[in-house]
Amino acid sequence: MGTNILDSTERPRVSMVMPVHNGARWLAEAINSILDQDFRDFELILVNDASRDESPAIMADAVARDPRVLLIDLKTNVGLPAALNHGFAAARGELHSWTSDDNLLRPPMLGRLVATLDAHPEADVVHADFTLIDEAGAELGRSRVGPVERLLYGNNVGACFLYRARVTEALGGYDTRLFGVEDYDFWLRAAQHFAFVALHEDLYVYRKHGGSLTSQRAERIQALTAEIVERALPQTLPARSRSEILLGLALRSSRRWRLDLVRRAFRADPVYVATQLPALARWSLVVARNRIAA
Repeated sequence: MGTNILDSTERPRVSMVMPVHNGARWLAEAINSILDQDFRDFELILVNDASRDESPAIMADAVARDPRVLLIDLKTNVGLPAALNHGFAAARGELHSWTSDDNLLRPPMLGRLVATLDAHPEADVVHADFTLIDEAGAELGRSRVGPVERLLYGNNVGACFLYRARVTEALGGYDTRLFGVEDYDFWLRAAQHFAFVALHEDLYVYRKHGGSLTSQRAERIQALTAEIVERALPQTLPARSRSEILLGLALRSSRRWRLDLVRRAFRADPVYVATQLPALARWSLVVARNRIAA
């Protein structure tokens, strides 16, 4: 465990966790975006997941200059979901969030999310819109989060969120077997027990680049996504909706024919699948082309 353990009577309102594994390129900027928040009552828990680049020095500097920063040093690389669990095990705030070492919080983010949960005591999770940028920082567009009722159709919770500590406790944290979709799985499980509220304000900046986990492991992530979504499908779901969700999962796979998903979609609602034959044909061509190129 690192330094800057605060007095136990001075519990922060928010605990923000940032797992770091060889993230030096944008790490200082990511940390500063948290420390420069308009809302000040938080702790930042940096989890060094056995980094071998300049990340440890950058994190040590943050610890030295701000007493709200805590450091957990892991000697063995455990991966993102396990690193998150290490961080939240040390969290003392009544509200939880986490961010990546390549993304940025806009200055009002924490304040607006805290205020929204305060205004909605019946809700346990708030999530907000965010901007996508490329490797050079150029804007690619804004992502508008969707209603939790559409969560089975895709991870519309997004990258900007805050939730009550009881959500972490009830769900037992993040599933370490689901590296790459641990967040989507967390939201699918949370949606079964907790209330969400969407805030349509642009409060976060998500960086898309070739080294990101989603870029490196796209096909594996698509397979895991299908697994967790199928597991979360309620028995009471209408046949048309079940078919639409399963076929959508199949069509997202660009390097593998997911005929198992297509068959299950057809069994659920053959009429719907028949209407999607043009999309299935285009998908087959894309998969064939990608497999040949590989």
